[in-house]
Amino acid sequence: MSWKSPHGRPLPDWKSRVLVMGILNLTPDSFSDGGRWTDPEGAAERAAELVAAGADVLDLGAESTRPGATPVDPREEADRLLPALRAVRARLPAIPISVDTRHLAVAEAALGAGGDILNDIQGIAPADPSRPSLAPLAAATGAPWILMHNRAMAPGEAVWPTVADEAARAVEAAEKAGVRRDQLWLDPGFGFGKTPAQNLELAGRLSNLVRLGLPVLLGTSRKSTLGKVLGEPDPLRRLPGDAACAAWGVAEGASMLRVHDVAALAPVARMAEALRAGRAWSEGPPGCPTRIRT
Repeated sequence: MSWKSPHGRPLPDWKSRVLVMGILNLTPDSFSDGGRWTDPEGAAERAAELVAAGADVLDLGAESTRPGATPVDPREEADRLLPALRAVRARLPAIPISVDTRHLAVAEAALGAGGDILNDIQGIAPADPSRPSLAPLAAATGAPWILMHNRAMAPGEAVWPTVADEAARAVEAAEKAGVRRDQLWLDPGFGFGKTPAQNLELAGRLSNLVRLGLPVLLGTSRKSTLGKVLGEPDPLRRLPGDAACAAWGVAEGASMLRVHDVAALAPVARMAEALRAGRAWSEGPPGCPTRIRT
């Protein structure tokens, strides 16, 4: 079995090729592109550009999760998200849409407006009584649920096997809540509660998470750790780091990459997966840039 949309829309097969998730920020304060696509029609136009560039999935988010960002009330988040989501869905009726939210009410409304996937930045995090889990919604609707590791780690704390152990416990809890295992994804949480060195260890040994047997999403795009390594304070000038992380992540077993620069990084994903496949690589249909592993 493979993951499925609660709306019956086909979702791309992550078992046959590495997927690319295009980021569409609907916030005024995101760290690299805040405020650019807050208008619904502008968001829909940007979404179409991302799909044309090679995005398999769109990830819409209306609350900035950068370090130091001001938390957003769920009502304000929904007011930002839902008009854009409806506009994107009307423009692109078949594209899978992931909703980047940690709030149950927003997630429920987003699924009702045509969203397909729940991308939960607190899916693997300490329990928070003020934030209801998305597990009941994922179980009731059958929506795919991406669980991200998000916990403040001490500077000297070992990343592995801590992240893998906490991820395994989160998956067990999700299954006990009624979420099907084939609807679950894992995200190591690069940049969330970790030092630059821990982030590098996290991505550098991503196979430790892949070994749990679930598809893994890796999101390193434009993040500050890349800026520290490259000596580049401008997030828009970190593309070489993005490309290196994308290629390395694919080599380590990532099933999907979450990126801003789809046009530049989709070919990196294709080449990296071909190298990973080696002699098992096979050419796709004529005229199709996708390469399929058999």
